[in-house]
Amino acid sequence: SQLPDPAIEDQGKDYIRPILNKYAAVCVRCPGYGTRTNTVILVDSEGRVTFTERNMINADVNQWKTSTYEFKLHT
Repeated sequence: SQLPDPAIEDQGKDYIRPILNKYAAVCVRCPGYGTRTNTVILVDSEGRVTFTERNMINADVNQWKTSTYEFKLHT
């Protein structure tokens, strides 16, 4: 399946974490270099935006901080 998937488009912020886990891009991991941030931006047909970003804490692959911001686009 591919994004945007109509089956998940309208499900909202309660479903972002599973989306991050299921559809996240391949993470690069090697000493001193690698993926440290994942970002998902959802925009619905009414211009509501959910921006979620997951950041690795202290380069520890087991510690992540997730921040979510919601806003509406002006037309």
